[in-house]
Amino acid sequence: MKKELNPVIHSQLRLAVITILAQVEEADFNYLKDKTEATAGNLSVQLDKLSEAGYITITKTFEGKRPRTIASITDEGRTALEEYISTLKEILGL
Repeated sequence: MKKELNPVIHSQLRLAVITILAQVEEADFNYLKDKTEATAGNLSVQLDKLSEAGYITITKTFEGKRPRTIASITDEGRTALEEYISTLKEILGL
């Protein structure tokens, strides 16, 4: 039976977000929005999906009166990304 790519990570934007977080450990919403060139609404939805899967944690704080959303990768998220990459390599025969 052929392995399948994780559908939670396979979305282009979710893959971009989790890959960024794997490199920087944590990032605020605006950083992720800039790096992925996503709209705020779309990024928010995709962050929720990654959070619901347990792949990232979301922390909401305030800097003065301005809200700040920080995302960070979980151990489960890091493992899922590693498995995704491994499966992709297997599919590609690398």
